[in-house]
Amino acid sequence: MTVGEILAALRKEHNIGQKELAIYLNVSTGTVSNYEHNVHSPDLAAISRLADYFGVTADYLLGRTSCRYDPRLLNQRISTQYTVTDIVDLVLTFDNVTADKLMEYARFLQARR
Repeated sequence: MTVGEILAALRKEHNIGQKELAIYLNVSTGTVSNYEHNVHSPDLAAISRLADYFGVTADYLLGRTSCRYDPRLLNQRISTQYTVTDIVDLVLTFDNVTADKLMEYARFLQARR
C-alpha cells in the first residue's frame, strides 16, 4: 500500500473527513487530498503528527511494516511483574507448535472472561 492509501484507510477507519484532518494538520483540504492520491507526500512533521493522531507508527504510515502499534506499548505493564516486552521476548523463543498452543490457551482464557 502507498502512504496515500494507508492515510485514506486510517481516516475512514476513524470516521473523520479530510477537512477535520486538514484542520488538525494545519493544511488545506486539498493538501490532504493530494496526500491520499499520492500527488504529494507529507513532510516529516506531518508524518509524526499523523502517527500520533492515529496511534500508529511512522513506519506503518510509510508502508514499511504492517505493525500499527506504538512501540511505547511494549513498556506497558500487563501485570505487576510483566510488561508486553517480557511476553514478546518469551514468545519469540517458542517453536511453532508451542506458539500455537500458547495462542489456543490465550483464546481459551479470553473466552472464559
